[in-house]
Amino acid sequence: MSGSAAPHVLLSRDALAQNVRDLVSRGGAIDLRHDAYGHGAAEVAAIAEAAGATLLTDADGTASMEDVLRLFGIPSADGVLSSRPVMALEGRVLSTKPLHAGEAVSYGYTHRAERDTRVALVTGGYAQGILRALGNRVRVQLGEQTHPIIGRIAMDVCVVDLEGGDAEVGAPVCFFGGTGAVRGALARWSAATGLTALEVAVVIGQKAERKWVA
Repeated sequence: MSGSAAPHVLLSRDALAQNVRDLVSRGGAIDLRHDAYGHGAAEVAAIAEAAGATLLTDADGTASMEDVLRLFGIPSADGVLSSRPVMALEGRVLSTKPLHAGEAVSYGYTHRAERDTRVALVTGGYAQGILRALGNRVRVQLGEQTHPIIGRIAMDVCVVDLEGGDAEVGAPVCFFGGTGAVRGALARWSAATGLTALEVAVVIGQKAERKWVA
């Protein structure tokens, strides 16, 4: 998949700076292990230092797991978000088509439509870290609404049920993070995959193209 079509990991400088200031005020430490948990250690270090952090840890064990979750805005094991998510994963609508009752999508036909609907082919698959276990189990945000991923996750794309609606080609699709309805969706991804929310973030951050935004 070309870089222009592939999903992007969007990383918020503002969210990270706010989280750093909050963490420093609490006496927490900044942990840059695992390439800053998929967020990019060099950029995280620069933003953290500009926001007033004086202690950067690597492998000395100073930072607690609570510090890490608060720094990056990752849900805890019970799904609680204690800070703004820094990472969001955004794909795009490639095409839409009708799906009639009884018809199936994706290979293996793990989903058959119960009623006539319309589906969108969306950029983002297991090559970008959207694990196969998420098929038929999580929702994404398109506009102001959330819709389910249906069928098996393919290498570079997945299928989203528009549930009676429609979407424009090129429209952004948020898988998790940001400020909308799926901001804490990594907790659901954790439940679906058996990984922790932080582990999912590391996988996504290592596989999808990263882009820092305001």
